[in-house]
Amino acid sequence: MIMADWRIRPASAGDVEAVAELRAVVLRADLERLGRYDEQRVRQRLRDGFAPAHTWVIEVDGAFAGCVALRPAEDAHWLEHFYLASHLQGSGIGTAVLRRLLEQCDREGTLVRLNVLQGSSARRLYERHGFTLEREDPVDVFMVREPTSTVREE
Repeated sequence: MIMADWRIRPASAGDVEAVAELRAVVLRADLERLGRYDEQRVRQRLRDGFAPAHTWVIEVDGAFAGCVALRPAEDAHWLEHFYLASHLQGSGIGTAVLRRLLEQCDREGTLVRLNVLQGSSARRLYERHGFTLEREDPVDVFMVREPTSTVREE
């Protein structure tokens, strides 16, 4: 399969509703399985935590297709709000976006953390990229990835 033409661009405040809607669609099956789906709450949680300064929009063939955030914290960056339109999942775009972000974190020597819903198929993607289990609860799996190189570029 030939991967579609994709790019990432910095998010703006105007992207919040498209991202909130995509989140509701792509998380629905996992949230329903966990008994946690709420039509309003799934969107509001994204709106409440949306930080355009740390978020990128994924565009495929010029159209909105997803997003990802990399939020700096005290001891790590948090990979958050990584959503890709369902019809593009498995196309290699998510892998390419994740690889680009992790290469940047490796250059900076930055630890990366994330959480994924229990039973989510996304966990396999993260494990393939070096994330390991840190802790888990009945809803979330918390994962961490050490930078692959301790040599920082000056």
